[in-house]
Amino acid sequence: MGTVKIDHISKAFGNNVVLKEFNEVFEDGEFVTLLGPSGCGKTTMLRIIAGFEKPTSGQLYIDDKLVSGGNTFLPPERRNIGMVFQSYAVWPHMNVFDNVAYPLTIKKMARNEIRTSVERVLEIVHLSQYAGRFPNQLSGGQQQRIALARALVAEPKLLLLDEPLSNLDAKLRESMRFEIKEIQRKLGITVIYVTHDQTEAMAMSDRIFLINRGVVQQSGSPEEIYNQPANQFVADFLGKVDFFKGVAENGKITFPSMNDQTLSYDGPHSGKVEVAIRPENLYFDDTGILRGTLEAQYYLGDVDDCRVRIGNELVRVIANGFEYRKRKNGDQVRLSVRDFMVFKDDGTLQKMLEIQT
Repeated sequence: MGTVKIDHISKAFGNNVVLKEFNEVFEDGEFVTLLGPSGCGKTTMLRIIAGFEKPTSGQLYIDDKLVSGGNTFLPPERRNIGMVFQSYAVWPHMNVFDNVAYPLTIKKMARNEIRTSVERVLEIVHLSQYAGRFPNQLSGGQQQRIALARALVAEPKLLLLDEPLSNLDAKLRESMRFEIKEIQRKLGITVIYVTHDQTEAMAMSDRIFLINRGVVQQSGSPEEIYNQPANQFVADFLGKVDFFKGVAENGKITFPSMNDQTLSYDGPHSGKVEVAIRPENLYFDDTGILRGTLEAQYYLGDVDDCRVRIGNELVRVIANGFEYRKRKNGDQVRLSVRDFMVFKDDGTLQKMLEIQT
């Protein structure tokens, strides 16, 4: 079992409140990601779960056992948790086998038991053939897998990962995402993962908790959060999006900054709105409703990342890569919209009203 119950936990450092009323249950075998910008409180929550910090208020349970709260505090070494940090933190003077075996060695386990456990976990992380090598003989990705194996070898209930891929290059990060997810599926272990990288969160998570200024803005599956953001912060943080101010009335939304061009709108709301459009939901179409001038194109191989000038607005459009050079800068173009999100506009961070398709 690896269930975590977070019961109205808050954390303050002096007058600085970094977590406010975090209240949730992470289920056994779930891959949960705490996502958000730097300083939002996600690592503080992870450290509270690990036992490196005490909550200011609230209670923390692991498998229905109170481990933090009130007069109760169970130290990290008694929580049966594995943790992997941003730095690899491998011992340079030990080979791979001894690095991974270290948690079992300090527990004074029998040698044959240590060998069996280490060989099993090295096979899981694809390092069996490197057991006799030293860290300086391995790549960054392989060293990160040593740290992962060392966290797994004691068979913890929970695996906590604090931005473990941030020191790797782009291709290694991508491959390690899938390796970590496959290991989690194979072992059925509960993982709590901290990152500010939305792509990592989307690719790996069963549920994402998006945090800003110590408050959970939204939780849900990657698909739910991406397609049904609770507010403008969520829409803006997760994925690419442009916001445009408009006025909803008479079955349409008019955009003053786009030379009063319009989108059809059959929602119940009227008055000032803010429309969010993801660039992949715009496409070039000779019969499209929006008219503008192609101002720039950036060829990225798989996509053609374009900017279209419509009135005073520069609108981002992500087209298929094979469309690159079908149009040239300065061409008059038309755009159609697959869907867009409507927010009420009163000058504050707003909840989403609806999705129009």
